[in-house]
Amino acid sequence: MPRECARSARSQDHRLKPPRSRSALRRLPALLALLCIGLLGGCTNDNRPGPLVVYCAHDSLYADEILQKFTEQTGIQVSPRYDTEATKSLGLVQQLVREKDNPRCDVFWNNELLGTLHLKHQGVLQSYRGSGFDRIPEIYRDAEAYWAGFAARFRVYIVNTNEMQATADAIDEAWKGDLSETAIAKPLYGTTLTQYCVYWHLWGTDKLKSWNADLLKRGIRVVTGNATVKNLVAQGVCHWGLTDTDDFFLAVDDGSPVAMVPVTLENQQTICIPNTVAIIEGTQHRDEARKLVDFLLSAETELALANSKSRQVPLGPVDEQRLPDDVTQLLPWVERGYDLRVLNDARNQCLAWLQGEYGQ
Repeated sequence: MPRECARSARSQDHRLKPPRSRSALRRLPALLALLCIGLLGGCTNDNRPGPLVVYCAHDSLYADEILQKFTEQTGIQVSPRYDTEATKSLGLVQQLVREKDNPRCDVFWNNELLGTLHLKHQGVLQSYRGSGFDRIPEIYRDAEAYWAGFAARFRVYIVNTNEMQATADAIDEAWKGDLSETAIAKPLYGTTLTQYCVYWHLWGTDKLKSWNADLLKRGIRVVTGNATVKNLVAQGVCHWGLTDTDDFFLAVDDGSPVAMVPVTLENQQTICIPNTVAIIEGTQHRDEARKLVDFLLSAETELALANSKSRQVPLGPVDEQRLPDDVTQLLPWVERGYDLRVLNDARNQCLAWLQGEYGQ
């Protein structure tokens, strides 16, 4: 095509295009903004934040009331997931480790400490030092604020008072003889595992293994859990056994002829086992999770758990006039608690051995 014809064609093509409206150009940014808002609104509707997910190893009988009160006070909805009686807190701890890279839980309310120590070392927890942290004694909280304890229970001997005296001397004498009328929970879970890990740390591997083998040789009854120990002693099937304070108080409330003696260590230290609370790393509900942690570490929550049937003992300062007598009598045991924070390695080693001895 000649150069003149080409210029003429381009010029004619330009004239054929409709002129661009200035008003349309002015409206373009607003249209784009509306489009973005619509897209964002659609994303929000499709991914609406759900309730705060709480994995809870404490009994639902007691925890539900606490969590409902939190929702009433804050408006924050909570979706709790409880562990089974068979696996105690160990099942939830294992679940949280499996979910580490894709967390489904926001807050872990554990009914003991050892599993929480393990989660910290696995990088599952998020540090938070909130309004309730400093009211908890140092021995019952993490130095880096990855977890804090509250509302404790204790390892105790439960004694049928129709069969024997409930004294430390009577217990010491009973340890020396036949143990066929003595019960203990399988030490894979809960407070029994804690007691074994304390002994592992204090005594060393060989002494604990020898002690356990001797118990089995002398006929001690190894049962499914602390509640079973409580039932056997309350019914007089066994004369005494090892359990924890919350199960003991259930027997008291049933009118059973039972009394308790604390399990003590060197220097009369007690095995004081707090509930613990921690925020899960990667939570999408950080602010709500922090509010729940503050609520659980409050004097209000500790008083509520102290006045429940489990009679859990406050760790921080509370109005002692609002405590039942059963709990007031246990307050000195808190000050004598063994430092469980050092037990992570003992927990891992002892649990591996126990799983080989007793199975999963």
